[in-house]
Amino acid sequence: MGHARSYISFDILRRVLRDYFKYDVFYCMNITDIDDKIIKRARQTYLLDQYRQKKPHLQQVLQDITEALKPFSVKLHNETDPDKKAMFERFYAKVNSGVANLETVKQSGSGDDEALAVAKEQLLDDSQDILADWLDSQHGSGVTDNSIFSELPRKFEDEYHSDMDALNVLPADVLTRVSEYVPEIVEFVQKIIDNGFAYDSNGSVYFDTMKFSTAEGHYYAKLVPEAFGDNKALQEGEGDLSISADRLSEKRSPNDFALWKASKPGEPSWDSPWGKGRPGWHIECSVMASSILGESMDIHTGGHDLKFPHHDNEIAQSEAYYSNDHWVRYFLHSGHLTIEGCKMSKSLKNFITIREALKKHTARQLRFVFLLHAWKDTLDYSEKTMEIALTYEKHFSEFFLTVKDILRTTPSNGPESFNKWLEDEMQLNNKFFEKQTGVHEALCDSVDTKKAMENLRDLVSSSNSYISAKRAARIVPNRLLLKNIAIYVTDMLRVFGAVEDDTVIGFPQGTGNITNVEETVMPYLSVFATFREDVRQVAREQNVVPVLKLCDEVRDNILPDLGVRLEDHEGQPSVIKLVDKETLQKEREEKLRQEEQKRVEKERKKQEKLKEQAAKDAQKKIPPQEMFKQETDKYSAFDKKGMPTHDAAGSELTKSALKKLAKLYEAQEKKYKDYLKSEDAASGASEQ
Repeated sequence: MGHARSYISFDILRRVLRDYFKYDVFYCMNITDIDDKIIKRARQTYLLDQYRQKKPHLQQVLQDITEALKPFSVKLHNETDPDKKAMFERFYAKVNSGVANLETVKQSGSGDDEALAVAKEQLLDDSQDILADWLDSQHGSGVTDNSIFSELPRKFEDEYHSDMDALNVLPADVLTRVSEYVPEIVEFVQKIIDNGFAYDSNGSVYFDTMKFSTAEGHYYAKLVPEAFGDNKALQEGEGDLSISADRLSEKRSPNDFALWKASKPGEPSWDSPWGKGRPGWHIECSVMASSILGESMDIHTGGHDLKFPHHDNEIAQSEAYYSNDHWVRYFLHSGHLTIEGCKMSKSLKNFITIREALKKHTARQLRFVFLLHAWKDTLDYSEKTMEIALTYEKHFSEFFLTVKDILRTTPSNGPESFNKWLEDEMQLNNKFFEKQTGVHEALCDSVDTKKAMENLRDLVSSSNSYISAKRAARIVPNRLLLKNIAIYVTDMLRVFGAVEDDTVIGFPQGTGNITNVEETVMPYLSVFATFREDVRQVAREQNVVPVLKLCDEVRDNILPDLGVRLEDHEGQPSVIKLVDKETLQKEREEKLRQEEQKRVEKERKKQEKLKEQAAKDAQKKIPPQEMFKQETDKYSAFDKKGMPTHDAAGSELTKSALKKLAKLYEAQEKKYKDYLKSEDAASGASEQ
């Protein structure tokens, strides 16, 4: 979902520029399939697969895991980052749990071969992160086949395209992969050397940041000037395989960064004038984008965390190549995504995948979350933000369904389709113009989709109020005005990517070969609804209650299972709405839940009243002289009438306290007398 933060946000921006502002947008996307993280992960995946395929015996697995834990324990002890330390501790605990489970199986009487095999596989699963790292340290240098390093990124690229399709993210016009642009990268690096801004060192090539910064018309770290010299960020940008002491000593300055890296054993390599090597991370994006877009592009997008050093390095090396100062006109950086307020990080294994998110919510609902946040701000993915998004979706959906019903049940042409405009219509139309202006101004203000959505929501709310007022007055709402508003709202949601097809009004209905279920089934549903209303009318006139109950059963339980909501309005035709079955089932469950909640609350109040009455009845039966004697925690001495004279500590009661107690005594005396009278009356009645 962290990746989706950028992809969906920039998909929305792209659509707004193209479909609302009518710009010609040429969209190029770079795929990094060569970098330190990918190389290391590919090696580890390959070595772990090889290890498991050899089917080592149980004792060997335990021995290897014990060895793997030794360097990992040192790593855990030395880690200072609290998030990483917590992740390492989870790994460690997982391994210990797997070992403990295995020992339990071995010691139990039922520890047969099959049970041990299952426990061993579980242990390997629990230990894979630690074991893979250890295997890489032992055998990683022996992995030399370049195809091993291409399988992993191709697998994830395939998943990426599938996820983007599921999220309704438009595909790029051009897609470039690093592995297909190595010759262009070599040529690009050589020209930077020729221009005097890079140098060869032990088969690697580094960008000379000091030389660039002192050159006329250039300066390094344009995006984040204060980060100049941030060695931690610079080393993270270089990658885990490129920050060894020997590699760092090759640089003229710690601020310099790799354009080309001499490949070490266990890394993919390509020929170059400086020897066998591979591209640096930053140069990849510059070369691929430049090969398609030339010496300058209008917009470069990316996550906020890529500003420095990645994007700053891209700017520097590209301007060094082209001898210009405008390789990128505008950088757009999307905000971070957090989960329930916590930082999300794939490296910390604290993340939710797109596919996991899509199991809980639809692509449209996820897109609504993004639309309701500024693209450049932090977005918190939580139950609360999803609830807001779902509320917005339902608000729009119900409006569309209501308008569609009005359009179906009112004349669509001829004189009767045009009604006189009164004050209500004028007010709604003015609101329509006002909100269109509000949406436009919001999109002109750095594409503020949050404010645009708020304007659309307000327009729909005003339209709903108009419809309700007309129905209450038994007046048909103005179909053309509502149609125009519904078409506009639909068009804007389509611009935002929240309406997936060319549906004129509302969200599309139906899947598969039926492109519009609504057009197909609505004539039949309309006939049925009219017939049902006629039956209800006759049943009411003749007071045939069982028939009325059957009509309610069709509305409340049978039609919802078919994805149909039927709404009865007194004195008006029933409103028919097509809604997905899951939504209607949830509505029905919620209705039953609320009814049960009301029943339980009613019963609770009833029991409380009975309890209160029982307490009052019990209170009446207490003789006044005995009433205060029960409160030994308050009083310690009493007079002949049973009135307290001293408090629990033995102190004499004040006159004001005695006065209050006397009133209570008199009230209880009256209650007790009434009780005795009622008892005498009841006794006399029973004797008769």
